[in-house]
Amino acid sequence: MSTSSTTPQATVYGYPRQGPNRELKKAIEGYWAGRISAEALYATAADLRRDTWRRLTDAGVTEVPTGDFSLYDHVLDTTVAVGAIPARHRAAVDADPLDGYFAMARGTQEVAPLEMTKWFDTNYHYLVPELGPDTVFAANPAKPVGELREAIALGHTARPVLVGPLTYLLLAKPAPGVTADFQPITLLDRLLPVYAELLADLRAAGAEWVQLDEPALVQDRTPAELSAAARVYRELGGLTDRPKLLVATYFDRAGEALPVLAKAPIEGVGLDFTGPGAANLDDLAAVGGLPGKRLVAGVVDGRNIWLNDLEKSLSVLGTLLGLADRVDVAPSCSLLHVPLDAAAERDLDPQVARWLAFARQKTGEITTLARGLREGTDTVAAQLAANRADLASRAASALTRDPAVRARVAATTAEDARRAQAYPERAGAQRVRLGLPLLPTTTIGSFPQTTDLRTARADLRAGRIDDGTYQDRMRAEVREVIAYQEKAGIDVLVHGEPERNDMVQYFAEQLTGYLATQHGWVQSYGTRYVRPPVLAGDISRPHAMTVDWFRYAQDLTDRPVKGMLTGPVTMLAWSFVRDDQPLADTARQVALALRDEVTDLEAAGAAVVQVDEPALRETLPLRAAGRPGYLAWATESFRLSTSGVRADTQIHTHMCYAEFGAIMTAIDDLDADVISLEAARSHMQVAHELAEAGYPREVGPGVYDIHSPRVPSTEEAAALLRAGLAAIPAERLWVNPDCGLKTRGWPETRASLDHLVEAARLVRAELKG
Repeated sequence: MSTSSTTPQATVYGYPRQGPNRELKKAIEGYWAGRISAEALYATAADLRRDTWRRLTDAGVTEVPTGDFSLYDHVLDTTVAVGAIPARHRAAVDADPLDGYFAMARGTQEVAPLEMTKWFDTNYHYLVPELGPDTVFAANPAKPVGELREAIALGHTARPVLVGPLTYLLLAKPAPGVTADFQPITLLDRLLPVYAELLADLRAAGAEWVQLDEPALVQDRTPAELSAAARVYRELGGLTDRPKLLVATYFDRAGEALPVLAKAPIEGVGLDFTGPGAANLDDLAAVGGLPGKRLVAGVVDGRNIWLNDLEKSLSVLGTLLGLADRVDVAPSCSLLHVPLDAAAERDLDPQVARWLAFARQKTGEITTLARGLREGTDTVAAQLAANRADLASRAASALTRDPAVRARVAATTAEDARRAQAYPERAGAQRVRLGLPLLPTTTIGSFPQTTDLRTARADLRAGRIDDGTYQDRMRAEVREVIAYQEKAGIDVLVHGEPERNDMVQYFAEQLTGYLATQHGWVQSYGTRYVRPPVLAGDISRPHAMTVDWFRYAQDLTDRPVKGMLTGPVTMLAWSFVRDDQPLADTARQVALALRDEVTDLEAAGAAVVQVDEPALRETLPLRAAGRPGYLAWATESFRLSTSGVRADTQIHTHMCYAEFGAIMTAIDDLDADVISLEAARSHMQVAHELAEAGYPREVGPGVYDIHSPRVPSTEEAAALLRAGLAAIPAERLWVNPDCGLKTRGWPETRASLDHLVEAARLVRAELKG
């Protein structure tokens, strides 16, 4: 079907990759384990693409995306497409492109992987391009062209998707060994001809349109960056041998970039009209619209799972009809960020299930809106009536409001969110109570979630074992974890979290107001998928959640065992949060529930309680104007969780795989006694950032990258530790991995932690000598 018509059509920017039963994850991990061949992996991937395109077309989507599918990460795919392979990986890629691809993602025992961090303000992780003055780009169109040809051969109208050149360079970092002041954007002259070649190849393969994703344009950009954007699309738009170009922005308003795109010689612009992106409506009118251009209007939230208000969206779309030559209907961003199909959630209350829209349901909403816009609202009257009833059902539900919770939140004061003693007084009391050595060692919380543990959990759900048998199995694992840590010489222990399915879901299942899904898997990175719980109503804690497990573990050892909790911001960020009240209100509810747990852990004897906030940075608004308000309630909610304890109880927090420079003041405002952060892949950058910011408390920058299967040597860990000491004084420096060990196997975990402990001993001796 041609998409040249000016009548509104339905489309999507991208779609979940995993398959209904996570077939892609199983195939990739099977390949890594040597259980299946590369050919079998490629066949599974092709089957999943074929099924996705068919379902989209059957649902009424007239132009399917291609190239958004990935075996690991779409930014890594772009690195391959533009030939920006790091020097240390070139031999592996040349020898076997598939194994070399996975080596860039995961590393090998000999070679470190690419750095990984969060994709804008989502919980999706991408692999950071490494560029330098010597980088030479070269077009490799095999994947984008191959997948386009697959779709065309199956009879689909397809639109290839590429990360845009500006976003690619703005996300990149200087390669190891390159001076930190090198700016990847200076490589624009080298990169644009490669994009021109890729566009020509896609046109030759049958592409009418190509989508270039430029979410970096929704952030605050400098005049020089906006000038670069104008140049990029003036040059690409001026090419004669190219498809039509759709430049897609999402996650926020396009702001200052909107006039640049409106003036550029491109044929289409994608804008987000949900959340903060709603400001695009007024902005678009202010610039005079997009005359002569296609507007892809993201009116269905691509990041949350609540049903769309169809009548409200139709009103927005009706306004947009006068602001562009053609208006098509889409989600706000790729549907990669939501689960596949709400119809699979058969265990949910049917009333609640009516409120949910996963990728397949959102596709239905998009096609309904397109039809209503194209043919008139009478043609979708039944769908609009059902939507009104579902929205009313949610608004009136008792599930969403608990008067006792709201009264408690209203009664909190500023003093409730402050420790009674200043940090110096607390630090002295904690050193006396804990008696730890210089450079104390610890881990972040979780230990390997083995097949046996996952099987026991599945057996409990299926009724094959009873709760007593399951508890015995988990206690046996705790005993093993504690015994190993004591033998290894770790100073502050953890119980290993064998009973926890996920660091958010475990708590969500024990708090009121949360709902759990059975099949709501969302990709976090690579083959790591999570099931974010659904935050549907007011939050409270009916009973203690972790105290019994802490007591059991602490009774096994004389060393301190950390109580382990997930913080309020992360409980929101890694859930599908309610959209019917301000996030700050929801955060305070969660914080008060966690406060009760922290004080119960202290009463049970915990000298150390860790409240993880890995999502604090990722939830930071993309534009500076929204950040002070967010950071104020985010840090307040953490302090509200942790400020009810004595001076000699040490509060830890943890963050990982994010850019921390923008939140240094907020990290200080958390007032945690110890913070552990990812640092191994970024070569201790965060330690120096903390030092430059004058951070006064204790810090554990990671010396072991847990997202790679490689085992760091003692000397490698010691070298990172010495780099940390160049920024943080020894009396304030901890030694720990980057993150939890849940995804690792026991052999590599033991070897890596043994090396970590030995590295701490080695450097302690150097400091004394």
